[in-house]
Amino acid sequence: MTHLHSKRLSGLGPGRVLATVVGLLAALVLGASGEADASAGPSPVAAPRWTGQPHGFASLAGGTTGGAGGKVVTVSDQASLARYAAADEPYVIRVSGAIAVEPFGSDIVVASDKTIIGVGDTGEIVHGELHLNPGTSNVIIRNLTIRDSYVEGDWDGKTTDFDAIQMDTVDHVWIDHNRFTHMGDGLLDIRKDSRYITVSYNQFTSHNKAFGIGWTTNVLTEITIDHNWFTGTKQRNPSADNCAYAHLYNNYLSAQVADGDPTWTYGNWSRGRTRMVIENSYYDGVQHPYQADATAELVQRGSILKHTTGRTDAWGTAFDPRDFYAYRLDPAAAVPALVTRFSGPRKQIGEVTLSVPADYATVQAAVDAVPDGNTVPVTIAVAPGTYRAKVLIPASKPNIVLQGTGQDRSDTVIVYDTPAAYGGSTGSATVRIAANDVTARNLTFSNDFDEAAVELNGEQALAMKTTGDRIVFEDTAFLGNQDTLMTDSPKLTTVSRVYVRDSYIEGDVDFVYGRATTVIERSVIKALSRGSATNNGYITAASTWTGNPYGFLITDSRIVSDAPAGSFHLGRPWHPGGEPEAVAQVLIRDTKLPAAIKASPWTDMSGFSWRDARFTEYRNYGPGAEVTADRPQMSDADARTHTVADYLRGTDDWAPHARH
Repeated sequence: MTHLHSKRLSGLGPGRVLATVVGLLAALVLGASGEADASAGPSPVAAPRWTGQPHGFASLAGGTTGGAGGKVVTVSDQASLARYAAADEPYVIRVSGAIAVEPFGSDIVVASDKTIIGVGDTGEIVHGELHLNPGTSNVIIRNLTIRDSYVEGDWDGKTTDFDAIQMDTVDHVWIDHNRFTHMGDGLLDIRKDSRYITVSYNQFTSHNKAFGIGWTTNVLTEITIDHNWFTGTKQRNPSADNCAYAHLYNNYLSAQVADGDPTWTYGNWSRGRTRMVIENSYYDGVQHPYQADATAELVQRGSILKHTTGRTDAWGTAFDPRDFYAYRLDPAAAVPALVTRFSGPRKQIGEVTLSVPADYATVQAAVDAVPDGNTVPVTIAVAPGTYRAKVLIPASKPNIVLQGTGQDRSDTVIVYDTPAAYGGSTGSATVRIAANDVTARNLTFSNDFDEAAVELNGEQALAMKTTGDRIVFEDTAFLGNQDTLMTDSPKLTTVSRVYVRDSYIEGDVDFVYGRATTVIERSVIKALSRGSATNNGYITAASTWTGNPYGFLITDSRIVSDAPAGSFHLGRPWHPGGEPEAVAQVLIRDTKLPAAIKASPWTDMSGFSWRDARFTEYRNYGPGAEVTADRPQMSDADARTHTVADYLRGTDDWAPHARH
């Protein structure tokens, strides 16, 4: 795929550097008190800690993608969860709130190609089990709490088989960032030759039998177990029976149940012919931290033992996990702080990400997968490349984040080439956003219709049209000629708000226009020359409803141009269809203006005088800025009530600018 060169101009201030979790973790590591027998070896570079992609054995042999490519659904009741989980087609199933399963202890069957993920950190399954039948493949279970199917008085789980998750003869499963507690038998049972499994960042609490693997004499299971917290549990932390490869690293075992049982209270057990490798884990208050059958192999390196007793077996060579995959190995001394802080359900993980083109071939396919009436953010992560297709985010699909994943906004381009002559101005738009609460970041939107190459009655060619409310563009570019960016609303008297920051907009005629309340801050606006010595175009064409005091605000920005001096207008008043109640309001303040701006920069349109519109400037500077009778200036008093906050506040105190 081809790439457009970046048109970002320098001089907009220092770039923002995001503080990453890795940095926080480094601080935790440096601040942790060391232990004499802790491994101080380097941590190899591997995948970032917070991703939507599995690591370890679940990433091998084709990988584990769960419901990627399928529709996203949100469930809050047992019937819906059961229906989608058992469906033949792929689904990303978001669990919202607590779902109480009836009858008590019942199974929710999970079929192949599913992702089940808690919304925020509140998704729960209560009194029930997720069950993967033999032959199930490609399942991701994340960010859930599964709890409370314990049968009073049955501490050993002999009367029921009420696990949190049970799977038999499955492959490619990722169990990540869940909390399992107080169930009727095991918390997690991975059985009967299940393969390519990763269990990461989970919490196993308040239970007898935490986590068992095996129940077969075959030696097939490959499993990665990392960054889990076992606390208030008695045994199977885990117990691994006849695993081909069991890789345990950076797990934290603490506060083990102490009931005086000399044998069946233990930490990790390599059973049968299991080959187990344990690295940089932390055992605090554990009896028999790690042990192995005579027929098994167990290699341990770098772990910390504190207040422990009993067996610490280690014999054989087992295997080298790095022969299979790369991984991040944290120092053992940091494990308690890391695991207690970052295991279990996390709000960040509950925000679903749909990847283009890895999971969805097109941006539109990812948008279509978002459920109607969506109430929680869904990120559509768009990989670098040029996507030649139109995109519509309909009003029924709010709370979407379009996120380019390249290093620069020019790396990810959504482009098409339709002019208004072939479908009207709305039909020309490369991207249309009709939904509320949509954010776009690190992307370029373009309409590359070549107006110089053809003669048409209708050369308007929109790169972007919005009609939704609370729309944010950050670090985006809008490329076109006439009518590049239209920010509108569903009807004249409806106020929609759009916030554009740290972005780039180019065009020639009316290329920022519409009736939405629109703030453009810290951005570059390029007025393109059409080859005229006297009139190359108009930057704005606002059509603000007369009852709305806030139309367009361009602030702390730069207007640049390759047009001759004195050949460009700041704007003109647009009255669509001659509508008298559309009275433009535009304020350009604290912005650098080029020599291309006319000395009388506002002009009439379609018989409507610019003097009847609400056009003002305030404290602009640069070669194109001057104060004349034809350039109304806002007073200091009015300027105090025409700030970014004033334009965007509305009746709901919307303040996207406050994040910066």
